[in-house]
Amino acid sequence: MQKFKIFYTLTGYQLTWLACVFGEKYFLNLGIYIGIIYLAFYFHFNKNKKRLLLICLSIAFPGYLFDSMMVYLSIYQFNSPEVIGILPSWMIILWLSFSTLFDEILVFFKKYQLLGIFFSIILGPLTYYLGEPIGIIFINEISTFFTFMIIFWFLLMTYYLQILLKYL
Repeated sequence: MQKFKIFYTLTGYQLTWLACVFGEKYFLNLGIYIGIIYLAFYFHFNKNKKRLLLICLSIAFPGYLFDSMMVYLSIYQFNSPEVIGILPSWMIILWLSFSTLFDEILVFFKKYQLLGIFFSIILGPLTYYLGEPIGIIFINEISTFFTFMIIFWFLLMTYYLQILLKYL
């Protein structure tokens, strides 16, 4: 993979994440706008658009459903005035942006699956947990939160490494 594409993907996702999280607090909808721009450019310059769409939907859909379930069960809640269903509107953009990492960057973990799963179960829950001091998320059940988060991120990375990479 080209170094520029790696840089662009990591930077684009990180800017989208920052804009969604901090934009929610200080600049309403900033994350949505930046995320749409990032996703449009990423899609435009991607050579295998069908594969990209399948990966994005295969990662973003379960992630959005998981977050919806966690909010529905009152394990955590988002502090957001704009919601679609029961989640903030920016979560759709954030999940789609996150899924671009699975297109080419996280393929690296195909050879290091245990390391990929380890990072997933550590960094996934930690990313959510760090939203609490910012005031974006309120965790009501901390032990249940970490239990479900670890299980979800384990399953998501395993699903990616064992199923998606073999068929896409």
